[in-house]
Parts: sequence; structure tokens; C-alpha cells
Amino acid sequence: MKKIFFSLLSVLLLTACTTETVSDAKQEKNHPHIYPDYLGVTIPVNIAPLNFGMDDETFLLVDAVITDRNGNTLHSQGEESVDFDIDDWQELLDKNRGDSLSVTVSAKYEDGWHTYNPFSIYVSPDSIDYGICYRLIEPGYEVWSKMGIYERDLSSFDERPLIENTQFEGCVNCHSFNRGNPADMSLHIRGEHGATLLCQNNGPMAAYDTKTDQTLGLCVYPYWHPSGRYVAYSTNSTKQLFHAADSNRVEVFDEASDLQVYDVNKNELILSPLLKQESVYETYPVFSADGRSLYFCAAKALPEGSHSLDSIRYNLCRIDFNPETGDFGNRIDTIINVEAQNKSVSFPRPSYDGRFLCYTLSDYGQFSIWHHEADLYLLDLSTGESSPMTKANSKDTESFHNWSTNSRWLVLSSRRDDGLFTRPYFCHVDAKGNVSKAFMLPQRNPRRFYRERFLSFNVPDFIIAPTDFDGHEASQIINDESRQKIGVRSK
Repeated sequence: MKKIFFSLLSVLLLTACTTETVSDAKQEKNHPHIYPDYLGVTIPVNIAPLNFGMDDETFLLVDAVITDRNGNTLHSQGEESVDFDIDDWQELLDKNRGDSLSVTVSAKYEDGWHTYNPFSIYVSPDSIDYGICYRLIEPGYEVWSKMGIYERDLSSFDERPLIENTQFEGCVNCHSFNRGNPADMSLHIRGEHGATLLCQNNGPMAAYDTKTDQTLGLCVYPYWHPSGRYVAYSTNSTKQLFHAADSNRVEVFDEASDLQVYDVNKNELILSPLLKQESVYETYPVFSADGRSLYFCAAKALPEGSHSLDSIRYNLCRIDFNPETGDFGNRIDTIINVEAQNKSVSFPRPSYDGRFLCYTLSDYGQFSIWHHEADLYLLDLSTGESSPMTKANSKDTESFHNWSTNSRWLVLSSRRDDGLFTRPYFCHVDAKGNVSKAFMLPQRNPRRFYRERFLSFNVPDFIIAPTDFDGHEASQIINDESRQKIGVRSK
């Protein structure tokens, strides 16, 4: 009886692993329409397999053969998507650094097989960081339910939670690392147990009350100084409303906002009157690559009683910063003046090699994740010239973004997939500022994953290694009512 059982099991397993031969296929003259769209993309040499299916969802089988110039091939076939073996995929990419792969796709429909013109995938010799860290959140407006901070290994499909708000009452957001190094981490908690969690050099985690009698409120929107000694924060008094007749459903805006820099060594906030003017909204601070400048967005404050939110427009500004003394400069320079063009800047992010600065451009405001017109622009810091990142942009929202540590890859947030949920995409930026077509974060079964996971990927950031983050310890610290106080130093 056991022999019969094992024989039947062997037959079933063999049948399940058998692929159907692509035969009598009709040769189509066009490229295949696949989901996700990976046609002509540039990918890092250490990225997870780009599994895909057909875009129309009426196919019965999809078949893909990847070939390099030396005749090496990789084949996969599936009912929902192709699923390339990770080891074989990585071996093929390693052999083809700096070269292109040819992908031939066939799809079986009710009327038989169809084979499409091959398309290319370019394998960049530039690697990408170990992974990304992001918040997963439902696209709600008024209340939060389950959410958490997660990390994903970019060379595989492995994802793990760092902390979820089922472990405490509140909202987790505004996570930040020092140039992708998870040893330096800032994490903001909102709600009844509000706090800023800080960890430096993988040292002990501590919860801080960052509200002082000289600041508007708690510290949010963090960005680490390259030395690890300082963290720039904004303090925002934020409101939210719904549009009655507008394609942009939600508007998040500041009624007041200031900037400050936290000195980790001295446990004090460094303030400047130039960065806390009542007549100006200052937000999204980021340090330059050399740590001697602070970039930020600034807009003229609305007159009291005014509700003309579409007239709030932010320029990109800069102020000097001395990391040896913690002193700010005595003037603010406007780097990009888009107010005159009836546009607005948000989310500035300088590359770590000091060459470029990527920012989001929208029609108005600073919370561009709900603005369908929002696109990414690249500022050449050596020439001062800006240009749209046309190949990476889409017809829908591009908003938050971050650089890889080698300054060759951007992870960007986009709603191009369905107009509702934010997904992470990646694009390559070479030393001359040439930008490649963006590709979606690979998944083992992308259609099933993205269609069944009704969550948005929020604030993606690169990490160079797995985080040594203890979610249980963090939740205990958050649930504890004690908070460390911080001092204030005015400059």
C-alpha cells in the first residue's frame, strides 16, 4: 500500500513540474504586454528575479526564455506568472554585468500559443543595497488600523516586520537611517504613546519627548547628518481636508512648521531664528552630502483666516551648517524658485556623492503623495540645472524617494499601477544624470501579491544590511510612560 501511495505521489509531483511545449505559436509583431512592465528596464546585478505574467489576465499559460549573448538561457512557465529560480537567475545576472539579456515571451490563450517579439533587460554593473525599509499602511484618511515598519531583502522575496502597531496603541511613521546604515535609526510614534525612538551605533534604544516650550511640537520628518552626530527634524502643525471637486482627493497642509537640528551627543535641539519664522512654512530638512549645508522647502505662510491652499508653493532653500560647532549660517539661499512658475517643491533628497538632488514637483503644497500631477526632477548640483526624470515618471503620482548608498539607484513611490495604492519602483541614475525606466519592486507572484495586498508602501528607504531592531523591546519602551527630555540651544 505504501509503494502505491509513493508511486502516485511521484506521478503527481512529476505532472505538477511538467511544462508544456510552446508549439504552433502565432508570431506576433509586437512586444508582449506584461505585468509588471519590465520591457527595456535597467536592473542591478543583485536584484531578485523579475517574475511577471501577461497584463490582460485572460491567458492560460505564460512562458519566458531569457538568453544572453553566449547562449546561456533561463526558462520558466506558469499559470499566473513565470517564477525564475533565484540561484539560476543570480548566476545569469553575474555573467552579464554591463550587458543586455533578451527575453522571449509566449502566452497560451483559448486559440493557442502566441509568441511575441523579444525585449531587452540591461544588467547594470552597479549593485543595489541589501534592502529597503518601508511602512505598510491602509489608504485611510481619518483613522489608522494595522500598520507597521517592514524590511525587504532586494535580492530575494523575504520580508519581515520590524514593529507593528498591534504591539501598542498608536501610529508608527517617519523612520530614517543614516545613509542606509540601520545602526543609526530614528522612528517617530504618534498617538497616546507618542515619542521619538532613537538608536545610535546599535546602542541602546531610547524614547524621547521632543516637544519643548520653544518649539511647535514633536520632531518629525528626520534626516541624519553623515557624521551621525546630528539629526535634522521639522516640527509641523498639520491639517487635512477633502476636495469636493478635484482629482486630488485629499489635501494635507501645514498651518505652521519650523526646523531644528538635534545634537545626539549633547541631547539638545539647535534652533535658529531663520528657520522658525512665523511668516514662513519650513519643512523637509536634509543635509548635503558633505554635511555642511541644510536643504529644505520653504513657502510663504497664508494670511490668518485664508483658506487658499492651492496658493501655497514651496521653493528649495539652503542654509550653511557647521558640523564642528553646530552653528547655522546667517542667510538663507533660494536654490530653486518654482513659486514664480506656479509650482511647488517637496521631498528634496541629495545623492550621497554630492552630484545630484532629486525632488518632487507638483502644482502646490508640500504633501504631494495625493497629487496626480506630481513628478520627479533631478537637480545637477554642479550646474544648478534641473530637468524632469522623464523615463522614471508616469502619468500618475511620483512622490517620496531615496538614494542608494552608491548614488546610482533611486527608490521612488508611485501610484502608476492603479492610481490608488503607492508601490515602490526603482530607476538607475548614471554619473551623467541619465535616468532609466523605472521598474516595480519584484515579487514572486506579482499580480497576486499586489492585487490581494490592499496596502500602500510608505516612505521607502534603503538599508545596507538587515536591521538589528528588536520590535518587542521597542514596544515595551513605547508602552512605558517614561520619556527622556531634551534641551534647547538657540543660535
